[in-house]
Amino acid sequence: MNNSKEKSASATVSRRFSRRFQIDLIVEGVLVGLAGGGVVTLYRLSLSNAEKLLRAITGAINGDLSLMGLWFLALLVLVAIVGTLVRWEPSTSGSGIPQVDAEVIDRMDMPWHRVIAAKFVEGTACAFAGLSMGREGPSVQLGGMAGKAVSKLFRRKRGEERLLVTCGAAAGMSAAFHAPLTGVLFALEEIHKEFTASLIISVMASSLVADYLISGVLGVAPVMSLTFVHDLPHIDYALVVILAVICGVLGALHNRGMFACQGLYGRIKKLNPYLRLVIPFMLAGVAAFSWPELMCGGDAIFEQIVKPNGLLFGSVVALLVGKYLFTTISFGSGAPGGTLFPLVVMGALIGSAFAFCASGFFGFDMTYYPNFVALGIAGLFSSVVRAPVTGVVLVFELTGSLDAMLSVSLVSIISYMVANLTKTDPFYEHLLSKQLGVQADNPAVSGLTGQKIVKIIHVGAGSRLEGMRVSDVPWPDGCRVVLVARASSELIPTGDMRIEALDELLMIMDSEAEDDVTMKLNLMTRPSLK
Repeated sequence: MNNSKEKSASATVSRRFSRRFQIDLIVEGVLVGLAGGGVVTLYRLSLSNAEKLLRAITGAINGDLSLMGLWFLALLVLVAIVGTLVRWEPSTSGSGIPQVDAEVIDRMDMPWHRVIAAKFVEGTACAFAGLSMGREGPSVQLGGMAGKAVSKLFRRKRGEERLLVTCGAAAGMSAAFHAPLTGVLFALEEIHKEFTASLIISVMASSLVADYLISGVLGVAPVMSLTFVHDLPHIDYALVVILAVICGVLGALHNRGMFACQGLYGRIKKLNPYLRLVIPFMLAGVAAFSWPELMCGGDAIFEQIVKPNGLLFGSVVALLVGKYLFTTISFGSGAPGGTLFPLVVMGALIGSAFAFCASGFFGFDMTYYPNFVALGIAGLFSSVVRAPVTGVVLVFELTGSLDAMLSVSLVSIISYMVANLTKTDPFYEHLLSKQLGVQADNPAVSGLTGQKIVKIIHVGAGSRLEGMRVSDVPWPDGCRVVLVARASSELIPTGDMRIEALDELLMIMDSEAEDDVTMKLNLMTRPSLK
């Protein structure tokens, strides 16, 4: 019995760290990209049609009190549908990104078929109601569950399954934003929080396939695009720094307000999930007939922002405040939907308002107005999510301009630092901590869990290890050799196996001891100078 278990474990280890595994992971990443991209494409089309139908209906009945009353009754029916589905599958509540985070660190085991079905219908219903929520969070969850479905199809082990969930999350983000590199970095920087060559390549494969499917094959238009005038004169970089500080402070306030609203909903014990949802759904009905620009993710607002003469300063500020409050109330209720697209819209509004102020007080040339719209997006994203690299790449993909790299990188780094100095939790880490029932600074949330990592160590000719038996090697504490790659063979090491020159040792080690262990192993395997 023990021998069979050992053989099974050895087979698992051999597959997990072999070259064949790395190739298989890429192939499976492509399949995940097709599955995740397909699901998210259908989701995007469903949301787009729901929003078009919403605006057509509310626009046609606006002013007719009896028909407007019927619309509010229809919203109550939508509340019942969404509330029932959330109770049926609780992991679909909110954006879905913290749930994917928990899945990847093995703290959740979501039923992929239930999540995909429920989230799809819930998101469509919320879009049809007009809630101020984005499509990107649900897209990440749908993509992640598509990755889990592929894993189940091939009967992969739990560890490999989590890798494919990460691939699916990248595919979902890529398909949602039409930004494949953003999908890759978001999945690695925010979801997996670990970088290995095989994982990066497989995640990239998923993201690229999903993007090609949604744009090249199905012809779905990008969710947004930005223009970027040539880089700012260096004298105006002082304005970039000021904007970065403002974005850092506003990002921290954004998070604190969101967290406080969630707390208020949670303290009202008498409000069951249905009654919680009534608040944002009824507010959406009011917005539909009084301030329709606030509805849904913010596409209508964004179309006005990108035009320098599209909005006045007062209108920009009013839309920023209104969008934030509506988004906070919608998300705080636990309604299924994300905040990333509204966050991008709010960032654009901040950049727009700042450009107006800079023009009025400093004589700033409004030719560069589009630049500050893009900078506002990068700054607010970096301060809220605390993923500055993803923020830079997102703006780069939305603008398609290398001229943006310097100023966008500057605003992202500074806003990230300012937000950290406020001692405000990063948005998704806070949500994950609530999901897990721990503090936001818990290592399980940040990804610093002391997990095992893998490294390849090359044995040099004439090194100390050459000719030694595995059992005789004084291996450093916190590491173990799990596979020996020799020529074209991959061998499971035994105590009597002798190490040969040019062997490649696949070592598993504690992440906390990585530097010390790696240094000691390099000294032991260093080629002789004789």
